[in-house]
Amino acid sequence: MEKRPVSQKENPAINLFNRQRKVKLEPVFLKAFLEKLSVRLKLEKGFSVVIVSNDRMRVFNKKYAGKDYPTDVLSFPCTDDPDMDEGYLGDIIISAEKAALQAVNGLENELKILALHGLLHLMGYDHETDKGRMKRLENKIRRDLGL
Repeated sequence: MEKRPVSQKENPAINLFNRQRKVKLEPVFLKAFLEKLSVRLKLEKGFSVVIVSNDRMRVFNKKYAGKDYPTDVLSFPCTDDPDMDEGYLGDIIISAEKAALQAVNGLENELKILALHGLLHLMGYDHETDKGRMKRLENKIRRDLGL
């Protein structure tokens, strides 16, 4: 049996759940993308992505953002929760129906774009307050990854 060097870190856990049935998809491609993105962003913490229906997204958006309509992506960082494990970034919720409606270059591409956007929020970026910093980084990564 081959031994690993002690200093080598484990890859952070990436959880992916498809909790909707309205849009047909097998999100295996998204898991591979998230793993690649995690390496690209040098993440040392895990996160979860949950794909939901518009109805479910509307509930989340109303409860947490005060907006009574479905949105495409929401992020819930764990930075403010001292009870959460230090090795966890948070959760990303994506509406499969919204993604399908706004998909210009295919549903897979749109889901990747939304996951990237949500992940940047988990990392602390905020496009509403950072004077374009998040947008520039997101556009650079999208170009680099062909999105």
